[in-house]
Amino acid sequence: MLTQTQDPEAKLTAILERCHATVLDASIPDAASLPEGFTGTIGNFPVYFPDEIAHAAGLLPVNILGGGNKLEMKHADARMGSFICSICRSTTELGLNGTLDGMTGFVTSPICDAAKHLAGIWSRNLPDQMSEILYLPQNPNTQGATRYLAAEFQRLRAELAHRVGHPISDEAIRSSIGLYNKKRRLMRDLYQIRCDEPWRLSCSESYMLVRAGTRISCEQHIELLEEALDAIRQRHVVAQDKPRVIFVGGFCEQPPLEMIEAMDDNCFIVDDDLLIGQRWVKEDVPEDAGDPVWALAESYIERSNASPVQHDRRKPKEVYMMDMMRAAKADAAILAAAKFCEPGLDDQLFWSKDLDEAGIQYLVLEFEEKMTSFEQMSMQLETFAESLLFALA
Repeated sequence: MLTQTQDPEAKLTAILERCHATVLDASIPDAASLPEGFTGTIGNFPVYFPDEIAHAAGLLPVNILGGGNKLEMKHADARMGSFICSICRSTTELGLNGTLDGMTGFVTSPICDAAKHLAGIWSRNLPDQMSEILYLPQNPNTQGATRYLAAEFQRLRAELAHRVGHPISDEAIRSSIGLYNKKRRLMRDLYQIRCDEPWRLSCSESYMLVRAGTRISCEQHIELLEEALDAIRQRHVVAQDKPRVIFVGGFCEQPPLEMIEAMDDNCFIVDDDLLIGQRWVKEDVPEDAGDPVWALAESYIERSNASPVQHDRRKPKEVYMMDMMRAAKADAAILAAAKFCEPGLDDQLFWSKDLDEAGIQYLVLEFEEKMTSFEQMSMQLETFAESLLFALA
């Protein structure tokens, strides 16, 4: 715990350094380094995973977000085509090169064909690990969507209980829901600061604070976020003259940190869909529900954010991005998509059309996690920001 007398900027710097070190470490905690109360880890592919069920089982949920731009591909390219997105290939590489050997299991979901087939690759090459596909409903508007998803969550619960060797009680899941509700509230506070006072907290800083939670326990992340928010609120920074912009396209594969920093250099990124799975449920999950698994399933359907991987008539593509802009009081948008990402590229078409019709400026970018050169992108962002400032003057 950081001392109360420490300078807020020094506090935040120390916290962000901890987050950066956590994010750079792609390895899985061994038995000796697991947080107290945990007996193993369960890896999960983005976008969404019911962390509360794993947490209640005593398994540390770890979001597997690929290998970044420092990972050398030696094994994965022999098992999948070069036209597959970078995050699927680098995740496979991490499994094949032994980095993820310590996991109890790995769970993916059919957000796209490539992600769906990861489970088969996993089961063939790492037979000692549990390998599962969690079939999340693509169309949540059907009458039985919540009932179906609750059954899927119960199936996952049974698989995890079998792995840990003991049942996962309703009370344990309710307790985990309470913890994750607190974590979600703290992340909402982070994003509210980004919207209200974006000069106080940059996109890259909030991204690091949220992403740290994909590698540590919920309890540790709550403590980290509380410390960070205390330091951020005491931070003394001068507001700069930058356009307010939203970023969309980071729902699965994550852009390199250098790309996010380049956006920060030129714009205030006042909202985004980075790591949206960590913030998928945008309201508290009921903690006193008779069936906590049903409460989780219902929250996925009824209390969730919009995403290209969920086709919800109540959140049409041509509406939710514009709503996001209005809520964030944004001047423009950055529309990004990971290379070879079909859901992301499809949505770019919808978003571009809507922004053109509304006369709102936007910038289209393509990225992949293994990018190492950002000079050209930085020039695009600088030109984009200058054109916005000129138009707003």
